Amino acid sequence: MESGTEIMNRFMDYLKRIWAVVDDRTGISELVGPLLNHLVPPNTGWAYVFGSATLIAFTIQVVTGIALATAYIPSTQDAYNSLQFISNSSFGHVLRGMHYFGASAMVVLVGIHAVRVFLMGSFKFPREANWLTGLLLLALTLGMGFTGQLLRWDQNAIWSVVVGAEMAGKAPIVGDLIAKFLLAGQTIGGATLSRFAAFHVFFIPALIFGFLGFHLFLVIRNGISEPPEPGRVVDPKTYRSWYEKLLQERGVPFWPHVAWRDVVFGAGVVLVILALALIFGAPPLGSPPDPTLIQANPRPDWYLLWFFALLAMSPPSLETAVILLFPLAGGLLLMALPFVANRGERSYKRRPWAVGAVLMVVLMIGTLGVAGKRANWSPDFNPTPLPAAVVGADSGPVAEGAVLFNERGCQNCHMIAGYGGRRGPDLTTVGSRLTAGQMTIRIANGGTNMPAFAGTLSPDEMNKLVAFLQSRTTANPEIAIK
Repeated sequence: MESGTEIMNRFMDYLKRIWAVVDDRTGISELVGPLLNHLVPPNTGWAYVFGSATLIAFTIQVVTGIALATAYIPSTQDAYNSLQFISNSSFGHVLRGMHYFGASAMVVLVGIHAVRVFLMGSFKFPREANWLTGLLLLALTLGMGFTGQLLRWDQNAIWSVVVGAEMAGKAPIVGDLIAKFLLAGQTIGGATLSRFAAFHVFFIPALIFGFLGFHLFLVIRNGISEPPEPGRVVDPKTYRSWYEKLLQERGVPFWPHVAWRDVVFGAGVVLVILALALIFGAPPLGSPPDPTLIQANPRPDWYLLWFFALLAMSPPSLETAVILLFPLAGGLLLMALPFVANRGERSYKRRPWAVGAVLMVVLMIGTLGVAGKRANWSPDFNPTPLPAAVVGADSGPVAEGAVLFNERGCQNCHMIAGYGGRRGPDLTTVGSRLTAGQMTIRIANGGTNMPAFAGTLSPDEMNKLVAFLQSRTTANPEIAIK
């Protein structure tokens, strides 16, 4: 009678024989072996796990995305209902939750990885190309998030994309072309959904796979950066020979001495994403995209919210500059970094400017994110109608104009006596600032961020709306001030 140990040994021998046959026919060990056995600098600790964790989060996105694609229908008639069908099933609810939280995890992990590389000076010689491909992967990750939001195809999703297209349209010369490209035409519709689905499911993931493979190749070719030490500077003339000597004398194989941390942390990432999906499930869908129902206050996902908040808090005269110059300057600065600072100190202890830059960016994104959650950077698409006490009349042109003010969407952007949106100027006392003729011209022709209503209001409706606005004066504080 064989013991349990003998049975196990026999089983392991059987597996080894199978592996030997497979490896002999495929040569897998020749490909994987060098990757697992390549030498890594000593003392690479937990700070180095975020790159591999980002890869695991991306893998979760691919797997859950493929599963969701088997039931999701990317058409304007069926997209919303198919997502409801997915969300209302127990497995689909968890699957959508994993996809949603996996996207957030991917953004967080790639961000932390970039910060780690920056603080440790790992962008310096000879790893400049590593940094550049990492920046592209970060941009593509944000692009995945932006395109994925529209696939929910609810009011919040379509209006968020409309706001984004309007922002892009403000760019000089190419702005209109960019906006039309995003919307796949003049307005949002079926072609927009198809385009975003294609980018989210095919084009951007393909680019991520390509750049990710190149990024990993560069990591293997140039080696994992050693933990920085104060006073040990990078000199392009001597660094490679010094690094090779370090690996020969003190290097350790990637597997298992270093990889076990990646495995443990990666497993933790998977468990956290699964736990969040089980506890909170999929994000709730808003109202279906019906142009006759304006009941959404669009907000992008949290990782893009800070930039929208920055735009909302900028003066209208600076919006174009912020839209164009801020991301352009930031992107160029990050791309230029490994070329203007590819030598010298790597330790953050002797690079206080690097620590200060990271703190400034974290505080900026955090502060603007909170402000974006609270601020009315976009119209309020479900404002409370003006009560009779504020209107000051129960019938007649003023009362009918107040109804038009709400029904035609004026109240979405303009506040009166504390009711309405804050995107446009407060009109509580507009009757004391503008004449009836000036109001008519402004309403008919529109203005900055305001559509023209000449073709949508009849002369009688225009007169009633102007009559209501003229009644908003400082001489009537009891109806002008809430």
